Amino acid sequence: MKEIILCKYGEIALKGANRNQFEKLLRDILKRRTEPYGKFKIYSVQSTVYIEPMDEYADVDGAYYAAKNTFGISAVSRAIIAEKDMAAILETVKTQFMPYIEDARTFKVEAKRSDKKFPLTSPEISAEVGAAILEASGGSKRVDVHHPEVAVRVEIRDYAAYICAGQERAVGGMPIGSNGKGLLLLSGGIDSPVAGFMIAKRGVRLDAMHFESFPYTSERAREKVLALAEKLTAYTGDIHVHIISVTKIQEALRDNCEEDYFTLLLRRFMMRLSERTAEKFACDALITGESLGQVASQTMQALGVTNSVVSRPVFRPCIGMDKEEIIRISREIDTFETSILPYEDCCTVFTPRHPRTRPELCKVEREEAKVDVKALEDEAFETLETVVIKQAR
Repeated sequence: MKEIILCKYGEIALKGANRNQFEKLLRDILKRRTEPYGKFKIYSVQSTVYIEPMDEYADVDGAYYAAKNTFGISAVSRAIIAEKDMAAILETVKTQFMPYIEDARTFKVEAKRSDKKFPLTSPEISAEVGAAILEASGGSKRVDVHHPEVAVRVEIRDYAAYICAGQERAVGGMPIGSNGKGLLLLSGGIDSPVAGFMIAKRGVRLDAMHFESFPYTSERAREKVLALAEKLTAYTGDIHVHIISVTKIQEALRDNCEEDYFTLLLRRFMMRLSERTAEKFACDALITGESLGQVASQTMQALGVTNSVVSRPVFRPCIGMDKEEIIRISREIDTFETSILPYEDCCTVFTPRHPRTRPELCKVEREEAKVDVKALEDEAFETLETVVIKQAR
């Protein structure tokens, strides 16, 4: 039996004259992502990428999982290859395909005939394959064209026929790297990993930025953030996590500024340091997990105050989402349980009792002038270190 993985395009199918560039990028990504699972031939025809194992040692299960989590792919299916002959197709259905649908009691057959020279029409192919399944099942299955448990698909292509038991939804979006590179501010909470996933889905390659405040935050807090980055690599590929200590900044703010402004002033430092890091590592934008009104520092006025210190675009994929929506996605991408581990990040250190929710920029700048912004920023930037998180299998 020769098995193959079929990957349907997402938005790439809508591209015009430059569609070939997106297709090549997607194939290259799939080659890298399936390489740990063995030897595969990867090619594309008619809005479908084919992942064909080249020997018996190839891990088809692993390659299937990698393809399902590759941005740019909207649906995946495992198919059996048959000769492009109706008798051969029916024989393959009876002798090799039935285990794929053994748990289903009802089914329907959908046929697609890309090769119009094939002697049977799509409805005729569907009827004959359906009859073969009924015969092979010995009466244990029945046809249900409206609400089947499984939809059997038969595709007649130029060189072969492919038979599969439906298809599974993949992550969709655009191939990683097709829309530049961004720097994700990764705090360790629930929101920022979701923001990273959402923006990566738009084809953005990710680096991550994390701020720590040792000894007020622990080594476990750092390990938690690196674990979250590793979770994201299942979708994004390798991530470089840049880490900066803001301990001295926080202590200076505590000693010199009004408590109500601590969070806003710290976030302005974070944005400056993030932009500086983005420039060093060629990132085109900053990405945060902020959601409008979720906490005091995420009001419209507060976001304006933090935005004012940077010139790069700041993307906030979660800005219009409520917490339930964010949590749902975090569960889907397997970051939620890590995010809720009880290790505090730097934003919980010296938290004001009554933070400003509608800050005025002039007053924020007046408080900020009480410390040596440039000296503190330079000292913090000297602590920059980078940890490379390899793609998780």
